[in-house]
Amino acid sequence: MTMQTLPRIPSAPRLPRLSRAQVAVTQAIEVLNEYGETQSLQIPAERALTVYVDKREIVTLMTLGAQPEWLVLGYLLNQRLVASAQEVESITVDWEVGAAAVKTYQGIANLEKKTAKRVVTTGCGQGSVFGDLMADIDSIHLPAATITQSQLYGIVNTIRLNDSIYKTAGSVHGCALFQGERMLMFVEDVGRHNALDAIAGWMAMQPNESTGQGARTGMSAHDKVFYTTGRLTSEMIIKSAQMGVPVVISRSGITQMGHQVAQRLNLCAIGRATNKRFLCFSAPERLLLEAGLAGARLKVA
Repeated sequence: MTMQTLPRIPSAPRLPRLSRAQVAVTQAIEVLNEYGETQSLQIPAERALTVYVDKREIVTLMTLGAQPEWLVLGYLLNQRLVASAQEVESITVDWEVGAAAVKTYQGIANLEKKTAKRVVTTGCGQGSVFGDLMADIDSIHLPAATITQSQLYGIVNTIRLNDSIYKTAGSVHGCALFQGERMLMFVEDVGRHNALDAIAGWMAMQPNESTGQGARTGMSAHDKVFYTTGRLTSEMIIKSAQMGVPVVISRSGITQMGHQVAQRLNLCAIGRATNKRFLCFSAPERLLLEAGLAGARLKVA
């Protein structure tokens, strides 16, 4: 009797267990308008979330709390405290005490050294971050991706039509991940860094398109575009590049250091993107212009 050898089915890489904590993202208050009338108004909630890794306090983030587990995971990834989601066993958020408990499988090597240096950033909702932001920047190699002018307009229009907390309550930043003109994920928070980190955490939890399974690096970013309502600072550019995203769009502008870093990374940074207007700040070869899409330029007599 011949024994038949069954094909080996690869096991899906382990992903962290998430608590999926829920909390209200807006709150109703009474305000007085210019006519002396009292009216009810929704405003964004803001709460402190202290992150503990293996029972050691790391940082306190100010957040809406819409996707706290993704935020924490993305923060750890973008601050290079962990290399992949597979190093994390669980993330448990408890809003009664305002804490996120992260448990890793083997601890974080040199945690004290990695968390010793704080760099104050221009981000809102996040007072400081760990590490040298420019460390290992030259090791980042972005894929040779492009974006067409029509895709850019489609992304801007999708954001314009998207239902959001900003339309209801204002005072928040939004970030989104696109594949072509299709929006894959949209996150709002009190700070653009938090929203970006939450998307990074979400990407790390997704299956890799090439295998159909959860992979070490999560979702591939080679054909993705990142959008933010906030300005493009150096940290926003670096975090996007660390995620592997080669094209970043903002309805705001760019800082001098953000511009330098984008040029150094050959990342296509597009700003002031509203309606059909935009400015390409770096890597213009990644932007494929299409004649006539912007409309005719008005002649000034």
